Amino acid sequence: MPKPPTKTKKPKKPFPRPLQTPLSLAIRLAFTPAFAMGLPTATNLARGMARLYAAAPFNRKRLLRAEEHLQIAFPEWEPERRREYAIRGYEHLFELGAELAYTTRQINHDGWLRHLSLTHIEPAVRHLLAGKPCILITAHCGNWELIGYSIAMLGFPMHAVYRPLDLKPLDEWVRTSRERRGLTLVNKFGAVRALPPAVAAGIPAGFVADQNGGDRGVFVPFFGRLTSTYKSIGLMAMQFNATIICGCARRLAPGEQTARHPLPLGPVLDGAPSMRYAVETTDVFGPDEWNTHPDPLFYLTARYRRAIEMMVRRAPEQYLWMHRLWRSRPAHERLGKPFPDSLRRKLELLPWMSSADVERVIDRSARDASEIMC
Repeated sequence: MPKPPTKTKKPKKPFPRPLQTPLSLAIRLAFTPAFAMGLPTATNLARGMARLYAAAPFNRKRLLRAEEHLQIAFPEWEPERRREYAIRGYEHLFELGAELAYTTRQINHDGWLRHLSLTHIEPAVRHLLAGKPCILITAHCGNWELIGYSIAMLGFPMHAVYRPLDLKPLDEWVRTSRERRGLTLVNKFGAVRALPPAVAAGIPAGFVADQNGGDRGVFVPFFGRLTSTYKSIGLMAMQFNATIICGCARRLAPGEQTARHPLPLGPVLDGAPSMRYAVETTDVFGPDEWNTHPDPLFYLTARYRRAIEMMVRRAPEQYLWMHRLWRSRPAHERLGKPFPDSLRRKLELLPWMSSADVERVIDRSARDASEIMC
């Protein structure tokens, strides 16, 4: 059966050069009210604006997509709860925008203890101190920008892959402010060439690794459904025998404290959040654990996807469910073929997958294939 036609994504047109600087200045000036009103008030305002934006008619398609994704991840939830968490994902995103203005001011050598709680990070720190190849993985969960910035600020200069902003002056401002603390931002379109020398030298490389990897990615389970994941991270880890450290910066609820924090976190004014995060690891593993697997690339990719799922389960309201997480589908689904025996065996060899888990993935794949062919 022929492969269904796919749409070709048109490249985005760059902003006209004469408008680049004025637009960048306008965006930076937009942060001024946030400084004037204070962070708690700014985040409260951002949350209110987010709820209006999420429920607006022009955003209906994305909100429905977020609800559908939540139904896949949490099928036991009622529709009302799924809708509320989809909206909370927008609240979280808008709060991140308000906090962006405060990151370089608040997260510094003098004040970081008031905003960050380092929770169960001893295994990760030991590997970072060893100076051997390390790959750090997070997701669009919690504050993915803050975690790399904080690690660099604490004395572990690192490279982080990012997508450059369309406005060049604004992109230069972001790069300069982040690199001031030792974080080197690497353009995602040149990362394949730029990162290997850094990783080989023992400089940690950071990735936000939950994006869709396209039709040629490695398809591994994510909330019981096959999802495409980029091969490049796994191939780089295998090339340099790198340790993979998975973690995120989870926003703490108002009044929430963490048992591992040595000092009280910053005050919460008027019951509003005040940029308080717990930096948490969900998995740390190395070549000794994947080299014995028949397909090392599949194993380590599936394992860090599992670590990302653990991050999301800890704070589903802090995940960007509106992204097209399961857009690409494996070849057997697109071509209407049976579930491959080789893929079944790979799933069965994953030590955290039970027989019921494997059957759930296979059943979901069959439903996805039937929907494609309809």
